[in-house]
Amino acid sequence: MHQMVHGGLTTNAQTLTPTPSCPMKSVFIKASEKIRLLIENDIKNGVLLPGDSIDEAELESQHRVSKTPIREALIQLQSEGLITSLPRGGMIVAKMSLQQLLSLWELLAELEAAAAKLCCQRINPQELRALCAIHKDSLLLVAAQDDSGWQSSNLQFHEAIYQATRNPYLRQEVLRIRTRTGYYRMHAFGALGHLEASYQQHESIMNAFLAKDPELAAKAMALHMRPATDASGLTNFIVNIPKESLAA
Repeated sequence: MHQMVHGGLTTNAQTLTPTPSCPMKSVFIKASEKIRLLIENDIKNGVLLPGDSIDEAELESQHRVSKTPIREALIQLQSEGLITSLPRGGMIVAKMSLQQLLSLWELLAELEAAAAKLCCQRINPQELRALCAIHKDSLLLVAAQDDSGWQSSNLQFHEAIYQATRNPYLRQEVLRIRTRTGYYRMHAFGALGHLEASYQQHESIMNAFLAKDPELAAKAMALHMRPATDASGLTNFIVNIPKESLAA
């Protein structure tokens, strides 16, 4: 039976009924995106650490897919700087040099400050009440010294701020850098015990929102996002980073 191709669709010459020219393409795209997000979350949450290898065969078996969506996901992750290829083949979670880490963290603090400023200008009363509730509930986590619970509450707090900016592009860039620096920031938080300090910094941010002071909100957020508030704190942060997680 004779067939013709028009605009990416294969049509039957007798019935002219359009059929997909590549019926599995959309499946591959969906699978690769799912796999990319799963790996990205594992990197962000410290399940996959800098230097850990990415096992393609295991991913194929785990997700029951061919090599194609796996490779598409890995190419995307590599373009985002989250994984890197080895000279002899294979891929690992990317390591960062100290200079790269501090530079990205500096940029993250500035973007988070911009988000706080926009949030303060644009947040509506309902959103502000929800943010206040998240902050109030987190005090119980501080009292219980629940680091894991605090991390979850902290993500909710920041996500509520991103949403209130009405700027999805800013949110996207912040989350990208948060993912790249996530392991190092979590390690510093755990090693230096910043739970109480982080709560007080959230309190300062909330006070700025309630006062409707965008500049103060930005300043409070920038302070919150710094790896340390003084030279001694920065030194403690640096010496607590595992050497094996840093690039040579």
